[in-house]
Amino acid sequence: MPYDEELANRIRELVAGELGLTEKRMFGGLAFLIGGNMAVAASSQGGVLVRADPEESDTLVAKTDARLFEMRGRAMRGWLRVDAEHLGTKRQLAKWVVLGTAYARSLPTKR
Repeated sequence: MPYDEELANRIRELVAGELGLTEKRMFGGLAFLIGGNMAVAASSQGGVLVRADPEESDTLVAKTDARLFEMRGRAMRGWLRVDAEHLGTKRQLAKWVVLGTAYARSLPTKR
């Protein structure tokens, strides 16, 4: 299943103007990177994949609609999946885009 183009456009609108912004196909979806670090992606499985501080993963999962991203059956701290049903409004999506972009900005730029 391809990623949701409408969702990608909604993300694109929210990240417009970010310094060092690039787009790249990753994980079967479309990722938005800042300084070469993934911030958020429109996932091929629906919803978004969000990069967050690994130390905040457990709290975010406990207090929000996010769950840990799993790769090959292994839960990945610092990578969160949020289903499309929790992203219906601009405010709902913006919360995750802001989280992901803030974390990506805090990381060293990749060369």
